[in-house]
Amino acid sequence: MRSAAKIMLATVALLGACAPISQTVPSAVEQTSAYIQNKGSDTMVNLALLWAEAYQKDNPEVRISVTGGGSGTGITALMTNTVDIANASRAIKPEEMEEARSKNFEPVEFVVARDAIGVIVNPANPVEHLTLEQISNIYQGRITNWSEVGGEDRPIVCLSRESNSGTHVYFLETVIRLGNKESKALFSESTLLLPSSEGIIAEVHDNPNAIGYDGLGYITPDVKLLAVARDRDSDYILPSVQTVNDNLYPISRDLYMYTHGEPSGAVKTYLNWILEPRAQQIVADSGFVPVHIPGS
Repeated sequence: MRSAAKIMLATVALLGACAPISQTVPSAVEQTSAYIQNKGSDTMVNLALLWAEAYQKDNPEVRISVTGGGSGTGITALMTNTVDIANASRAIKPEEMEEARSKNFEPVEFVVARDAIGVIVNPANPVEHLTLEQISNIYQGRITNWSEVGGEDRPIVCLSRESNSGTHVYFLETVIRLGNKESKALFSESTLLLPSSEGIIAEVHDNPNAIGYDGLGYITPDVKLLAVARDRDSDYILPSVQTVNDNLYPISRDLYMYTHGEPSGAVKTYLNWILEPRAQQIVADSGFVPVHIPGS
């Protein structure tokens, strides 16, 4: 009898060990947390990471994945519906909007911050300011020596982000083409294309002949910011939160997030949070310009 009892107990134990996992641990449904995929602009990637970190600290049930790759990369992922939010440092193009509509969805735009594009040179360069026209001519290869704009007799080395960058597109359309939609002006063939904002800062710091441009949030004391004027009759203005908000600095832009149609659920809640004062304070702390001034 004792042997039979032992056999029955062992059988029960074995059956218990083979019981479905859902009976011994919380079900998958119970463990599921919201997962938001956020991809695109390299200008915005550090800001987006700070937002994600702050949001997840207060909302541990939400996971947010942030990757860069450029505005074009983010918008392409939006077209294939492989991201929840695409970051872009430029507005979506008409042809991209048409492509989205051909795929039966309407991208929804959110302006989440503002940015100034600073024009930078090496600290040893004596040039202090340029007009938009001078910058355009420099990047088209029409002005090739610093002496032509009040500097030393040195060749100018132009640096730019790569073409997939929203900052590259914005600089081309706003500065090189001076906002003229009919213009076909392009970067000169000698322009060096670099894959990151940090790369431009490093190269300008190391090369006394270089000129570059970068989002205000990336510019460090290792380089010199130039004051920029809309034309010869306008004041030269340095980029700052104040001059962007007052519409004085001529190279400023909105920063965007796009969704695949109207957002809902966790994505909608997250986007609403980004426009709240706490998240916009992160914008200010990161060197960008809030769309809603915290405390106002």
